[in-house]
Amino acid sequence: MPRLVLLDTAKTGRQSQELENKLRSMVVGQDEAIREVVTAYQNHMMRLAPAGRPIGNFLFLGPTGSGKTRIVEATAQCLLNDPKAIIKIDCAEYQHSHDIAKLIGAPPGYLGHRETHALLSQEALNRHHSDKLKMSLVLFDEIEKASDALWNLLLGILDKGVLTLGDNRKVDFTSSMIFLTSNLGAGEMCALESPRLGFSPSPGAGFQSGRDTRLSQIGTAAARRKFTPEFMNRLDRIVVFKPLGEDELRRILDIELKAVEQRLEAAVADLPFEIQVVDSARELMLREGTDSRYGARHLKRAIERLLVQPLSNLMASGQIQPGDSIRVSHRDDAPTLCFFREATARDAWKTAGFVAA
Repeated sequence: MPRLVLLDTAKTGRQSQELENKLRSMVVGQDEAIREVVTAYQNHMMRLAPAGRPIGNFLFLGPTGSGKTRIVEATAQCLLNDPKAIIKIDCAEYQHSHDIAKLIGAPPGYLGHRETHALLSQEALNRHHSDKLKMSLVLFDEIEKASDALWNLLLGILDKGVLTLGDNRKVDFTSSMIFLTSNLGAGEMCALESPRLGFSPSPGAGFQSGRDTRLSQIGTAAARRKFTPEFMNRLDRIVVFKPLGEDELRRILDIELKAVEQRLEAAVADLPFEIQVVDSARELMLREGTDSRYGARHLKRAIERLLVQPLSNLMASGQIQPGDSIRVSHRDDAPTLCFFREATARDAWKTAGFVAA
């Protein structure tokens, strides 16, 4: 009798592991959503995705600023080398039935037929295909704001992977990942989460598990109240994004500060200046950027207001020169950050009167 070897079903392929690692470095606190995207990608690469359907149909629920759109952009960055390589449909622009013509084009014989170009054409889907990967990412943002006509349009896309345009041309979505985002249930989620936000010890694992379960129940129940059973049954996965706590916001702060450094390097490419943001400055940005209603977006606004805008003023006024070393800190009770430039030989010459101040 041959010896049986136990196989590890949790181990993923190299490409999938690389994608997961990259997504985790770009998206904070939403591991479940990352796993679902990586699983759909691997099934597609192994040619095991269901035939005649999109690669994956995802409904992402959760409060604003929790990363729903961010994970789609990060997936585009990782797979297609461009965070904007997405067909994004802002559903707030399709609240009326006649708006659907902008997506599928007007039928022949209708006024403006020749001037109307379908946004969901096959050419649009294939625009970002490469020889290495033929995959499209389609995002329907804030799907709850769309008209019933758009929801009915999605039924065929999600089920059969096919869309019929106004001129009867067929669009193939079987090589696409379809992402739907919604804020349904966000108010109740934030109300459940708000006592935990702030600068306090993290709750235990048992509390965390129960909280996550309750958040998922809130989001799923809100979606079922809004959408028909036919619509819900065509979704492969409903993922509820958790409101971001202090630990997640600290990690996002690190990511955003690195992004600011990259912007500075691009702005002064010949000889960029060094910048050091000390802990006191980080704490101020974190306090100013913590708001359960707005998530990471509020933190980004705080960074722009407290760090980026003052740096812009210092650069424009000539107080910062290429090659300088800048230290950013915060003094107690001050509403803004403090910026210090490390003294250089240039300052010594100014002090001696050889260089005009």
